[in-house]
Amino acid sequence: MLERRSIRRYERDAIPAETMEFIYEAIRNTSTSYNGQQFSVIDIDNQDIKEQLFAITNQKQIKTCNHFLVFCADFNKIWQVAERKGLEIPEFQSTLDGIMVGVIDAALAMQNALIAASSCGLGCCCIGYARTADPEGIAKILGIPKGVFVVCGLAIGVPREMPDMKPKQPLCAVIHHNKYSDNSAIADALVEYDKEITRYNQTRSGSTSDNDWCDHILGYYREALNYHILDYLRGQGFEPRK
Repeated sequence: MLERRSIRRYERDAIPAETMEFIYEAIRNTSTSYNGQQFSVIDIDNQDIKEQLFAITNQKQIKTCNHFLVFCADFNKIWQVAERKGLEIPEFQSTLDGIMVGVIDAALAMQNALIAASSCGLGCCCIGYARTADPEGIAKILGIPKGVFVVCGLAIGVPREMPDMKPKQPLCAVIHHNKYSDNSAIADALVEYDKEITRYNQTRSGSTSDNDWCDHILGYYREALNYHILDYLRGQGFEPRK
């Protein structure tokens, strides 16, 4: 995992079925809240569907990878069993905690899949834009029912590249001991990190840029202000109240 990097270019080689089964088992063994397993995964290897998702997201690795896994928060599963058993269903999915539980379970499942795939020599790329590009459109393509929403996607394939590893934040900005560290010390460390990212972007192999870390990430935040995820969640049966 210390060598992990995002792989966006893949060979045409197929991933053996037994390798995918191994990845599925790693996903199935994900740690989840309450052992509720509030997630599900849609494995897409149909090229036409991958092309449709690419048309929405403009993420080329979706159409060129061998398998594109879509990780979803999922309360539909337990609803189906509760209805069969005649049990009253609390509106847990309409609390912020309920939404967070589904998101966390799905994200942990994706990390399990990434680790399993990486251990087999495969390349992976996490794609959050699968959640935000066009939630309704993607849900329609994938036949996602109420009680389910996309959290993230993972492209998997035989790597065709080995890009330079991106620098990560210094440990002093990530790990705090016993209490949250002093803001001044964190800011000092991250200002230096911001410069390191700029140097990396200017000198890395492949395409280069003058992007820093701070303003570049804030740009993503600014773009995200235009997303309408809450409206989509309400359409999927989630009505955040508290």
